[in-house]
Amino acid sequence: MAGSDRRRLILDRAAPLFARKGIGGCTVREIAEATGILSGSLYHYFDSKDAIVEEIVAEYLGALDAAYGAVLATGGDAATRLRALVLASLHVSHAHPHATEVYQLNRGYFASHDRFAAVREAAARIFGTWQEAIADGVAEHAFRRDVEARVFHRFLRDAVFLSVRWFRPSEVYGVEELATDTAEIFLEGFGADE
Repeated sequence: MAGSDRRRLILDRAAPLFARKGIGGCTVREIAEATGILSGSLYHYFDSKDAIVEEIVAEYLGALDAAYGAVLATGGDAATRLRALVLASLHVSHAHPHATEVYQLNRGYFASHDRFAAVREAAARIFGTWQEAIADGVAEHAFRRDVEARVFHRFLRDAVFLSVRWFRPSEVYGVEELATDTAEIFLEGFGADE
């Protein structure tokens, strides 16, 4: 197996382990066993367990960043952008479900280690995209002013990104339908029309 193929295999096998056990709960030995190599051989491909985590999360955040760039390039009002961000986020998250969980459930780990500066920078850009759409919506009078924007964002973030834990797309109800319903709940509410 070529070196790049082995690296990919390590990343693909490590991601579900990190998602299930957490970064601290997963050992290099477990990753090596899941990959079918000796623990010492893993260091031929990555200098540490954190290097594996970093690459898994960097790929995911890079995909989110690119998807958000495409959303911003289309323009539109704040509500349209927010809906498009929800859809883009769900597409990326469901394409990278384990990386999504690893990042979302271990944000404190990335904040506390110097190694993850690039991860923090990517996360800050992503956060900024959401904050700008929300602030623009408030300024356009499309979103409520009486709800703290940061609280709105946190609820929406968790609804979108943690959906990888329970949502399984089907032919009848896919990512697009989930995105539509999520945006409707957050932007229009769940109360019945009178």
